[in-house]
Amino acid sequence: MHTLFKLGRRLFNDSDRLMALMILSLHALLIWGDSSGLHRALFLCHYGCFLMWQPVMRQTKTLSWQAIFLIVVGAGVGMFFLNWWVIAFWIAGLFALIGGRIFSGESTRDRLPNILASTYLLAILLLWVVPKLLKANDDLAAAEFLLTYFLPFLPIAILFLSSKSKISSQSTNIDFFYTLLIFLLSSIVILGSFAIGVIWKIHYIQLLIVVVMGLAATLVVLSWLWNPSSTFSGLELLMSRYLLSIGLPFEHWIRQIAKYAEYEPTAEKFLQAAMRELVALNWVNGLMWEVEGTKNQIGNSTPYISTFNFHQLHLTLYSRWQFSPAMYLHVQLLTQILGEFYEAKRREEMLIQNTYMQSLYETGSRLTHDIKNILQSMGTLSAAAEQSSDDGSDDARLIELVKKQLPRLNQRLASTLTKLERPSAEKKSQEKVASWWKTFKQINTQLQVSFEAPINMPKTNIDPDVLDSVVDNLLHNALEKTKLEANTIINVSLMPSIHFCLEVTDTGSAIPDSVVERLFKSHISSKNGLGVGLFHAAQQASNAGYQLSLVDNRDGEVRFRLEMITTEQAD
Repeated sequence: MHTLFKLGRRLFNDSDRLMALMILSLHALLIWGDSSGLHRALFLCHYGCFLMWQPVMRQTKTLSWQAIFLIVVGAGVGMFFLNWWVIAFWIAGLFALIGGRIFSGESTRDRLPNILASTYLLAILLLWVVPKLLKANDDLAAAEFLLTYFLPFLPIAILFLSSKSKISSQSTNIDFFYTLLIFLLSSIVILGSFAIGVIWKIHYIQLLIVVVMGLAATLVVLSWLWNPSSTFSGLELLMSRYLLSIGLPFEHWIRQIAKYAEYEPTAEKFLQAAMRELVALNWVNGLMWEVEGTKNQIGNSTPYISTFNFHQLHLTLYSRWQFSPAMYLHVQLLTQILGEFYEAKRREEMLIQNTYMQSLYETGSRLTHDIKNILQSMGTLSAAAEQSSDDGSDDARLIELVKKQLPRLNQRLASTLTKLERPSAEKKSQEKVASWWKTFKQINTQLQVSFEAPINMPKTNIDPDVLDSVVDNLLHNALEKTKLEANTIINVSLMPSIHFCLEVTDTGSAIPDSVVERLFKSHISSKNGLGVGLFHAAQQASNAGYQLSLVDNRDGEVRFRLEMITTEQAD
């Protein structure tokens, strides 16, 4: 008893074996149903096997009263109104359900039971049922023995196929498109065979050849028209355009949305314009959308509601009638395009805001760097005043130095404040190299720095504010290194060249390679500074027509060069 229970459990938990039982019961109904009194019993047996196998509703699903009503109606039609026409279209439906699953199988072994079942159904339909409709039994009398006793070996083979590798709880996939296509083709074969047989009165084998060959030729022509060549797109493009253009031209919608995205200044105004365009369609009665907690509505509400969500946009569409599946997919595509354009507009606003904040940050960092250099120069003057002798011998020199440097520092501070108030109103000052060099040496005399200059100074004009800011930053970095590394010598050299070229060299340790890669290109973390000095110094020099570079970087010789960019270098 236990063995029979296990056998029955394995049998009824396997969809392929249930399919085989359904086909065997159908075979018994077709062969012996007319000639015996077991017609209703055989039909109920086949109908029960079909209900256990059917892939539409799961076996564990609770039936609603509508489903129960349909099952009872189906049983009543089969018991009292069953004829060869009903059987023909019933087999066509089974063939479509099983044949549509062939395309979704993962391997040849998984598809084999469906192939065997489809072969049986097609054979029994063309060689047994359709001849019954045409009353052409005598034309296939020779094949009756084979159909009765050898064709059932196909479903019997399914019973003995191993299903050890198949998951028992695996859900059945149904491809609706392929299933519908196969059912329509089967119906064409049935109706075409019947029409030709009634009109031409030919032998059934000839009729069958004509129908099958005609159907094959039609499919070949349709397959060629679907995509005939690279120069003519064929039915494929027409079908795609139709699916994309249900309700309105797709190109018109794209063009309107792109126009709003280009001309509307903000994402919110773009969204409002796009919603007005969408609600103007004849099948849309109203819209409600929510963005970041803010709800807006346009038009009127209806009982037919469709919801769409894209990124931060939540859209509720009220239509004038219930959407069909094709129409719903079309509306989903249109609203998704709207959502993508809206998201792009939001990113554009965020990018503009980030650019504005970045410019504020860079301006503040650059001006902070300028003020820091000015304070360093003032610190140098304070150090010179503190180191003056008590007898007053250096007072005259100190007063002279202060008289020269205070106006310059005041000018640099005023220029920095002007940049802060009106960044675009920045003005460049001009001075001779010899005059700037003399003043620069005087203000930095108290520092442990050596100065070198050629006898013949370059005759070009320079921007003293830019040079003071950049060179002060280089000197400050070198002086910070002397606090960590004793006996470091700093040298500032004005190079003998036609144009301005100045080098700042120290004998300290080399700059790490990881820092050199980012030098002058981005902000660098600094233990004793702002970490932005050289970055802004390089930008300031470049904007004024100079180039700041690291020409030597090794232990004992770290050399920075500030050089005027000539026409040849720019080319």
